[in-house]
Amino acid sequence: MHRFANPARFLRFSAVLLPWAAGATVILTIVGLYLALFASPADYQQGETVRIMYIHVPAAWMALFVYTNMALAAAVGLVWKHPLADLFTKAAAPIGAGFTAVCLITGSLWGEPMWGTWWVWDARLTSVLILFFLYLGYMALVNAFDDPTRGSKAGAILVLVGVVNVPIIKFSVDWWNTLHQPASVVKMGGPSIDPSMLWPLLIMGLAFTCYFITVVLVRLRAEIAARKVQMLRLTMAQG
Repeated sequence: MHRFANPARFLRFSAVLLPWAAGATVILTIVGLYLALFASPADYQQGETVRIMYIHVPAAWMALFVYTNMALAAAVGLVWKHPLADLFTKAAAPIGAGFTAVCLITGSLWGEPMWGTWWVWDARLTSVLILFFLYLGYMALVNAFDDPTRGSKAGAILVLVGVVNVPIIKFSVDWWNTLHQPASVVKMGGPSIDPSMLWPLLIMGLAFTCYFITVVLVRLRAEIAARKVQMLRLTMAQG
């Protein structure tokens, strides 16, 4: 991956990848929504309310996926001083926060008819809320410094400290007695969800992933351009 550390090389690579990722996002979203809303059956217990799952679950997956990738990029930036690692972490944070917000909102919409309440302070919901605050805290911390290098370093440390929350979210329903249902897709023995619901769910998960790739490439390209402008201004000021 070191060959992509060069911003110019990355810009050429991302220019090729971007339209494919955007096209895949549109196609997978259309197919996934059609299957989720029209082709998949209603649940025998939850009825039509189960269709919230096709947004809620992929958003939850992506909230964890984005933060995990941010932690990896933060480690690379701190240890190997990869020039794009910090920029990736900064570019990905708002997207991950958006996925987490969607997860929390749709979870409340789903929980009210199922549990009779919009919110409970159980382990899964509370740890996801903490994840949302970690995203917000990272964005606030990075922008709190006049020196971008210091801000990126402080933000990277926060991300690495906060990554301990990821396995807590994943295994909270196994470690503690919670209202939240246990895993039904990624589990020992294979998925327990019916294929007529599993395939729309997986397609929506791929659509969300392609959306993340598309938006993070756009934001990363913008961050590189902004960094170039900043360096030019510093050079002109020193001159």
